[in-house]
Formats: sequence, structure tokens, C-alpha cells
Amino acid sequence: MSYLLGVDIGTSGTKTVLYDELGNTIASSLEEYPLYQPYIGWAEQEPEDWWRATCLSIKHVISKSGIDASSIKGIGLSGQMHGAVLLDKDGKVLRKAIIWCDQRSFAECDQITSIIGKERLIEITANPALTGFTASKVMWVKNNEPDIFEKIYKILLPKDYIRYKLTGEFATEVSDASGMQFMDIPGRKWSDEVISKLGLNKSMLGELYESQEVSGKVDKHAASSTGLKEGTPVVGGAGDQAAGAVGNGIVRPGVVSSTIGTSGVVFAFSEKVIIDPKGRVHTFCHAVPNTWHIMGVTQGAGLSLKWFRDNFCIEEKRTAELLKIDPYIIMDKEAEKVAPGCNGLIYLPYLMGERTPHLDPNAKGVFFGLTAKHEKQDILRSVMEGVVYSLRDCLEIINEMGVNVSEVRASGGGGKSELWRKMQADIFGTDITTVKSSEGPALGAALLAGVGTGIYSNINEACEAVIKENTRQVPDHELYAKYTKLYDIYIRLYNSLKKEFADLSAIL
Repeated sequence: MSYLLGVDIGTSGTKTVLYDELGNTIASSLEEYPLYQPYIGWAEQEPEDWWRATCLSIKHVISKSGIDASSIKGIGLSGQMHGAVLLDKDGKVLRKAIIWCDQRSFAECDQITSIIGKERLIEITANPALTGFTASKVMWVKNNEPDIFEKIYKILLPKDYIRYKLTGEFATEVSDASGMQFMDIPGRKWSDEVISKLGLNKSMLGELYESQEVSGKVDKHAASSTGLKEGTPVVGGAGDQAAGAVGNGIVRPGVVSSTIGTSGVVFAFSEKVIIDPKGRVHTFCHAVPNTWHIMGVTQGAGLSLKWFRDNFCIEEKRTAELLKIDPYIIMDKEAEKVAPGCNGLIYLPYLMGERTPHLDPNAKGVFFGLTAKHEKQDILRSVMEGVVYSLRDCLEIINEMGVNVSEVRASGGGGKSELWRKMQADIFGTDITTVKSSEGPALGAALLAGVGTGIYSNINEACEAVIKENTRQVPDHELYAKYTKLYDIYIRLYNSLKKEFADLSAIL
């Protein structure tokens, strides 16, 4: 029996999962690490924390499984997108990585738009300039930390730093690189025009691969650090959303995924490049060769529920610890006691600014409609509903762009929670399904490794062999009608508060 390894470098931790050829999970391990927020709107992590977590999780998986490392035929990498890992000529990290949810680079977005031109930028990169993307982060370093900028030899994404540590290769692949804003998205290649106009050199970027192509092999040092066999192939892999889509079978028209992790993402497959001229959603290269995907992103999805848990659910956390269960299970039970609509309480999940449909780093979280009647459990449920409203924002735009949606597959925290699945069905008005594997990005990365090493002939074959439906939630159409009225209020609130968000940010 051959095995495949999927390594997912997430925001809260690195998860490594070992699979057999049929997609069965043999062993998994999660190693967590901190997020640094020295100022409001900033978000940074230490790349060495990712590497330590990768080494530990791989060692644990090999140990737990009891298999010989030589049975692992390929490794796929997935990870948080858009981060900026800056290395000097000796391969040393120059500063903490500025990660996807950092909002400091709004001035650099204006600068990039001015240099390239708004329409030309969207024509080439399929997206407007965003604080979340890598390009604006690099330009921020150029403008604010010139001593560091002058030393930059390579600019890598989080998972590609792990590739470098595993193989010694500076490489990336099309799905994750799409979110750097250095790529010609229709041409699936680096954009010489964008890179040169921003005062950068293409040599700063890694070699660009398709997601299933072998990009390097585990070297001697990495083999010693991880327990892997030297020479094990490492494929391109994919950004977490594209890898999660492969792991959920979003590799054909009509099937869309709704993922609630730290951020929330609605992801749709497309056989051609479709670009929203208003720049409200992202168009990127998919991990499936010669296809693309449309992605709407809300910044503070699972982050909102985690914020509520950490600040207001101390009792639930202690009870969960005694019962040895996840505190979110207890929180779900509390939220279930509240009638849908939360007695008129509506939450805007803009804790880290917003991306879809509002490109606004100044946006803030809001509870609207709060009365003396509301209790803690009402507020808890309103957080969950507000996250789903934000995902409906994404889905509405994708529908508007003419993308067929016949089924929505839930994953991440929203896929594990029965209550959150029901909310999505009732708020979207669409069937919500899940698949048997709950580790979408790690599975997707492993399947890409299976294609690259010849275990499967292509990605569609891999998905057909491995991915099976697990649950299906049918919408309640009466609740859909009620939620739609509340959603109509939800979408008006941002415009009512937009100026106040900006004014508040100017004071802070």
C-alpha cells in the first residue's frame, strides 16, 4: 500500500494528515502557534514557527501510523494564502511574515493602482489591489522598512517557505501565486509588466508550477528533521482554498464550496476566466490545470466565533475541558435555544476589515438591534448568523456573474457544526452537503501529490475515487423567507456606517 502526505500550514496551526490511496485517514497531527498583532489591523507570524510545527506534526504522523517513511510516495503542501515571507541571499528570514488578514497596506493599494492603472491591474491580475494580497505587503516594506527591502532575495508564500525548508527549492504554484498580485491570471504566468512597474525583479519570485507537478524532493537536512525519506517528491500543492476545493470535489461546474475557517470563503469552479469588473470577488487559477475559480472572502468568519468564545465563553471552555469535548459543541447547544433571527439582533462580522463585497480595511464589527431582552446566547447565535449573511454576500455576487450553483458543500468549522450547516441551508436557500473527509486542504494537497506521483491519472479521477457525500441539509423555505428580510437589512447596514467606519479609523 502506498501513502500520501498532506501538510496544511494554517493560521492557527499546521495540520499534517497521512492518507492511503483510497483517501482514508491513517493518522493526523496538529501543532499550533501564535499570531502577533502589535497594532490594530496588523497580523504577523514567525515562519520558523511554521517549520517547527511541520517537523513535529510529520514526526507524530509517522510515529502514530507505524508505517515506514519509504511508503510515503508523495507530499502535497497547502497553506494560508497571501502572506509575505521575505528571505535574504542566505535563505534567512528578514522579518516576521505579514499574513493574509493584515490591513496596514491600504496606502500601498492606492499606490499600486496608480502605478499600474485600475482597469489594467484587473485585466492582468483579475483583481483590484487589496491589503490582503502579497504585493501591497511587499510595497509596504519597500516604503516603510527600506533597509529590509534592500536585502530581499526571495519573496515566498507560507507554504512555499515550507517547500524551501523541505527541498531547498524556491518554487510556488499557480493557485497560491494567484493571490500575490504578481501574476498574469489568464496566462497562468508571472506578469513582467506588474513586477517591473512595482520596482521588483522576477528573480525574487519562485519558479511557477501547476499544482500537481513535482517541484522538488525532500533533502537530507529535511529528512533528518522530519523523519521523511530523502528524495520523497513534493508537488506544487495549492493555496488553502484551492486545496480545500479539491478535497471537497469542487473540480467541475455547478458545485460550490462554503468554508468557514478563520476566514469564510465561497469558492466556485470555472472553465474560463470570469472577472467581476467591480472587483468584489477574486478570480484565481484553480489547482486543476487550465481552469480557474471565483472566490468571495469574508475576513472574520470563524475568527468572529473564536473571538466570542475567548472573551465571553470562559464557563463553556472550562466545562468542555472537564467533559473533554470541544467548547464549540456546548456553544452550538446554547445557540440552538435561540429562535432564528435572534429576536432582531444582527451582527456584522468585520473584525478585521472586509474583502467581499466591501474592499474596506476600515470596516468594524457591529451588533445592531441590541435590546435589554437579549441575552448571551442571542448574541452568540447572531455571530453565527452574521457570518452566514457575509457568505451569502459572496454567493449572491457569484450568481450575478452567471456561475451555475446546483449544490453547496460546507467545510471547515461551518461543515462540522450541524447548526451552522442548517443556517447556511436556510439563509442560502440551497441544499448544503458535506463529504466524508473533514480535512479538505490536507486531503486536496495529498490528492495533488497522488496525481504528481502517478497514483491517479488526473485530479478528477482522484476526486471520484476518494470523495463521497456524507450529509445533506435541505433548506426550510419559510425560514429562508424570514432570513432574506433580515439579510436585506444586513446588506444596508454597511453603507449606513461606511463613513463612520472611516472616521473612527482616522481617530485611532
